[in-house]
Amino acid sequence: MVPPPVVRRLVCTPVLFLLTLLVVLAFPVVWFFGTVFGRERRRAVRFLWFALAWGVRESAAVVECGWLWCTGRGHDERHYDVIRRYVAGLYAVAGRRLGLRVEDEGSWDGTGGGRPLIVLSRHAGPGDALILVHHLLTGYRRRPRVVMKAELQLDPCIDIAAHRMPNVFVKRGGATERIGRLAEGLGPRDALLIFPEGGNFSPERRYRAIRRLARRHRRRDAVRAARLRNLMPPRPGGVLAAIEAAPGADVVFVAHVGLDHMASVRDIWRRVPLAEPVRARWWRIPAEEVPEEREARINWLYAQWERADAWITANR
Repeated sequence: MVPPPVVRRLVCTPVLFLLTLLVVLAFPVVWFFGTVFGRERRRAVRFLWFALAWGVRESAAVVECGWLWCTGRGHDERHYDVIRRYVAGLYAVAGRRLGLRVEDEGSWDGTGGGRPLIVLSRHAGPGDALILVHHLLTGYRRRPRVVMKAELQLDPCIDIAAHRMPNVFVKRGGATERIGRLAEGLGPRDALLIFPEGGNFSPERRYRAIRRLARRHRRRDAVRAARLRNLMPPRPGGVLAAIEAAPGADVVFVAHVGLDHMASVRDIWRRVPLAEPVRARWWRIPAEEVPEEREARINWLYAQWERADAWITANR
């Protein structure tokens, strides 16, 4: 259960500043021993550099948000600039210290067309949401509206900034109506980002999702979901609500590989620095090509998910 806003502000924000101070104080000692002794310790230095950058940049972003609030600009569009700098800084540090490289395959008209976007991405591995938000903000100059898990409100920067911009935090079970309202009024510079799987991929979650479809007597969807090797079946509720609320929006699908084998802390530790790039495939469906009937839209969504699954299989 996520505590109320006043508790998060009084507890989580000071904890952020305290942890950042501890990392700053510990950095010289850990850096010295990690640099002098052994490969594993040098790996610890990489993570320490990233933790230092994360804490400093997040603390700075929280201070910026506080300044905007104090100056009467609590819901000003400048918050997008704050998040853009914060995410771009983390992305750059992840490249230098953790070996993160992203290669986009194909292209889509990310800056032209004058249409809003609904972006549907797989969710697998640490940091894929950060990479997507960075690409939307910096690469394509879009203002993302993101559907996020409620637990992310425990992160002070996300909590403060996201509540001052159009975003939705959802609890388990979804929030179809809220996602529909979030999609209303999407402008030509906006992009609504949804992860239709509802969470990070794992074989156990995939199995439970297939069983859930079978219990709801959606046997056809359960059969199609069982054929997906790398993805969990998409949950259509929020996606259909967004399309219904923004019928003029084009739909962009995103498949990626390179982070999906990093499901645990141990996996992350062993695979850093990353030896291979993260590869991403984007493709765009014009609004005119999106089916109009509900069942036809669900079939279309599964067909696009099957396309993503085939690409992932071919590029792993």
